[in-house]
Amino acid sequence: MTASAELKKSPLHERHVALGAKFAEFGGWEMPLEYGGVVAEHTAVRTCVGVFDVSHLGKATVKGPGAAAYVNSCLTNDLGKIAPGQAQYTLCCNERGGVVDDLIVYLHADDDVFLIPNAANTAEVVRLLQADAPEGVVVTNTHDDYAILAVQGTNSDDVVSAIGLPIGHDYMSFTTAEFAGTPVVVCRTGYTGERGYELVVPNQAAVAVFDALLEAGAPYGIVPAGLGARDTLRTEMGYPLHGQDITPDITPVQARSGWAVGWKKEHFWGDEALRAEKERGPARILRGLRAAGRGIPRPHMTVLDQSGTTLGEVTSGTFSPTLKKGIALALLDATVKEGDQVVVDIRGRQETFDVVKPPFVTVHVRES
Repeated sequence: MTASAELKKSPLHERHVALGAKFAEFGGWEMPLEYGGVVAEHTAVRTCVGVFDVSHLGKATVKGPGAAAYVNSCLTNDLGKIAPGQAQYTLCCNERGGVVDDLIVYLHADDDVFLIPNAANTAEVVRLLQADAPEGVVVTNTHDDYAILAVQGTNSDDVVSAIGLPIGHDYMSFTTAEFAGTPVVVCRTGYTGERGYELVVPNQAAVAVFDALLEAGAPYGIVPAGLGARDTLRTEMGYPLHGQDITPDITPVQARSGWAVGWKKEHFWGDEALRAEKERGPARILRGLRAAGRGIPRPHMTVLDQSGTTLGEVTSGTFSPTLKKGIALALLDATVKEGDQVVVDIRGRQETFDVVKPPFVTVHVRES
């Protein structure tokens, strides 16, 4: 782990220290891993509400005439399918079709786009977009200017509403409101599968918004949740994590993320390689694994068939607090199908797993 003094810190760092957080390094940032325990925080999000500080996530702007059209020519998904005030999951790919990053695009206007990449990849995404930007389009790294708070869980509407921010807008849409005179972007997004909101807050207002959420959320069972619970929650939903399930060497076709590719678009980065792979069929596919017994899988563990032939490896693996058993995402030979059984080598023990289609759990999202 990088020395603490060399890591970037959230504007809420002192609040996390006061709350007794245990910290870990995430993409060059020192962020809270847990406060009172991963399972308790995970369960709070599944049953009531939790608030995550995800300020380590990147932020960048693309502005100028044709900004949206330029972004659309670079990233995989089709921005033409959404309107201003909506957000979209998309991918930044290399010429081989591998995933440089996955990110959320906020479309403010044809000349104003806001990006949320992953922390470790922000500088590279910005560099790539700056390198190809046409005259008049300006790409700016605003990574250190904003905090992001994710309010997730059944009671998220109650908490966000209680501090005077708007609720009830459609999934993957956003609106800009004010909190104590400061503009806050409120987006119906999240990484847990539960109903929730992500608040993009200027750094100077981050502490006030965080404190208000915890105070207003107390009657609704709110807890501060760390990135440990965020990982178990997203794994239960089968959501990929960049650096594990998608990488510069793993394509969206292999990761079953082809739904985030605008195949009818004329061009995007990596399109030739991806179209060719889609046409011939990938040699490996990201699958879900659910333990038949007590085994808990971890990344990089080998997956084998019943005769001992290697099929691939675990990319994300954890104990599911909801199912009370081990689950995993694994990149496997394309011959492996849902319904098959495979073996995971867990520190020399051969544990049986069922091949299943994520999500591993069913959530019942309350709509307005």
